[in-house]
Amino acid sequence: MKAFLSAAFLLVATGAASDSFIVPQVKFGPPVVATYHCPTGKPFTVTYWNGDNGQSFALMPIAGKPTLLVNTLSADGVRYAAGSIVWWTKGSNADLYDARVDPEKPTLAGCRSR
Repeated sequence: MKAFLSAAFLLVATGAASDSFIVPQVKFGPPVVATYHCPTGKPFTVTYWNGDNGQSFALMPIAGKPTLLVNTLSADGVRYAAGSIVWWTKGSNADLYDARVDPEKPTLAGCRSR
């Protein structure tokens, strides 16, 4: 799984698949691109891919580097995670958590896509 994510990350992050996310065993629809504005900081873009197997992925900048997150279990909204990072979206709102800082309190709260 780790090798798969590394390969997928390289494929997407290098721009080789800017319009698609390629995993031969899973079909993905066109990417959904959203720009988020947060109370602090400059706007940033998140690209989402939804697979026909129920999985979805989000590619977003974390500490200035493109980071690929995968959806995980959530009672409300869509929760994406990679390592200690969690990006939790609910409609057009989103919060970023870093478990190394505080798993219960967002490190970036009140983000909204337009």
